[in-house]
Amino acid sequence: MTGPVPLTDALQELRDAVADAPLGLATPGRETTARTARAVVDQVDDYLLPRLRDLDAPLLAVVGGSTGAGKSTLVNSVLGTRVTVPGVLRPTTRAPVLVCSPADRAAFSGDRVLPHLARTTGQGDVAGGLQLVVTEALPPGLALVDAPDVDSVVEANRDLAGQLLSAADLWVFVTTAARYADAVPWDLLRTAQERGTALAVVLDRTPPEAVTEVAADLAAMLERGGLGSARLFVVEERPLTDGFLPEGQVAQLRDWLHGLAADQEQRAAVVRQTLAGALESLDARVSAVAAGVDEQAAAAHALADAADAAYDGARDAVGEGVGNGSLLRGEVLARWQDFVGTGEWMRSLQNQVGRLRDRLGAALTGRPTTADSLSGALESGVETLLRAEADRAAERAVTAWRSLPGGGALVAGREESLATSSPDLAPAAAEEVRDWQGYVLDLVREEGAGKRSRARVLSWGVNGAGAVVMVAVFASTAGLSGAELAIAGGTTAVGQRVLEAVFGDAAVRSLAARARADLDARADRLLRSEQDRFDELLAPAADAPAAADRLRAAVAVLAASRGVAA
Repeated sequence: MTGPVPLTDALQELRDAVADAPLGLATPGRETTARTARAVVDQVDDYLLPRLRDLDAPLLAVVGGSTGAGKSTLVNSVLGTRVTVPGVLRPTTRAPVLVCSPADRAAFSGDRVLPHLARTTGQGDVAGGLQLVVTEALPPGLALVDAPDVDSVVEANRDLAGQLLSAADLWVFVTTAARYADAVPWDLLRTAQERGTALAVVLDRTPPEAVTEVAADLAAMLERGGLGSARLFVVEERPLTDGFLPEGQVAQLRDWLHGLAADQEQRAAVVRQTLAGALESLDARVSAVAAGVDEQAAAAHALADAADAAYDGARDAVGEGVGNGSLLRGEVLARWQDFVGTGEWMRSLQNQVGRLRDRLGAALTGRPTTADSLSGALESGVETLLRAEADRAAERAVTAWRSLPGGGALVAGREESLATSSPDLAPAAAEEVRDWQGYVLDLVREEGAGKRSRARVLSWGVNGAGAVVMVAVFASTAGLSGAELAIAGGTTAVGQRVLEAVFGDAAVRSLAARARADLDARADRLLRSEQDRFDELLAPAADAPAAADRLRAAVAVLAASRGVAA
């Protein structure tokens, strides 16, 4: 009996399932789903797995907040030394700064925490990296990160700020008396509430005369938002001394942070709160990713159905065009008249079948090029029909896809090539029709191999008999009228009667049916190849149903593993 999956293994599988989620179609919810998926992967990589593998590692507190909230000045003032440079111009593009004690250098210099961010111990910016500052001003057991602005106008800064917050054991969220009710801070505070993240809020730059009123209002808002347990610190707006806040304004926050560093039990309680909240939040977040993958699957299914309908219509149209007699018009009709000698054949319709057979045999042996001309005309007609219906199917498919979720983006920039048949169709159709004609001749040879009919077939020529079989495939006269009907219908009937006299009634029906079935299969193969151009565009979503199942299974396994671990 298989035992429970270890928590870290379950978490790794969930992470991989989310990272592999197919989100290639531009469905309405794709961007939201992709952001959720990236956030889950980042948090698992940056925080959950590293923390689970080392529960006793130093506490990581990320100081985040809005533009101009005073985060860097606050961090420097709490430490009593300049470790981070306050931004003067907005948006600041400096790298985030991680500050730790010398005793904790090893815990943060490697890739255990925030493995995707390169480390530097020098000054200046590190594109996509993290500046590591080691100072005796911070006690062992605690590290501080000065993060970019969460509402930066630079998207990369916003994304990095969100990633850092997701990697934190503790958020120290900095806002101001003028901006504490802004939407962006509260979006992040709600995220903290949803994920159960340990949180402290610093109300910075508060006018001394408004401290009581503003602090009470913010505390009430936190309570209503389910964040009543968050620690609230108020920093009054006072003149800086050498770039630092007055000692009286930061002492309370410093003492609290140092207390966490010194008290292993308090530190462990913060870690447990955030770790449990982050793990619990994965259920809803990964379920949302699975729903987004379901949307991908539904969109892909609808697009595939639209392509199927377009090309099924083409198959039906080709089948109808082959069988309704319309291919016996024009050049084919002229070559048929040349082949059978229209006037003479029409005058002979009442004569005996044997006499008709003899006259057909004389025509076939005396004018061998007429059978070849007829076959060539039939070949051209079938090719034209196939290309026309493939063009119509491509146009219908593109039109349908433009109106369906995810389809417009797939055809964008490809309209010219997708809305018509591919350049490969014409030569492929010509080859298939020629091969079909060869197949019909092989059928005639096979049928004429018996002693009874061999001499008769050979006397006319296999090409001549084969040409009549080919015409019999298109013999329905539903698409003809007037003189066309009299000529094509009458002469086809005579040709069929001659064949029946040679091969027998059942054999002729079998020949025509087998020839038609083979032509239908070739047409289907050509149109399937054309439709493949659309199906290939759906390949990114082909595994979406299985991916959604994998995500939900991973959530269930993680829940079971958490239950055992608890």
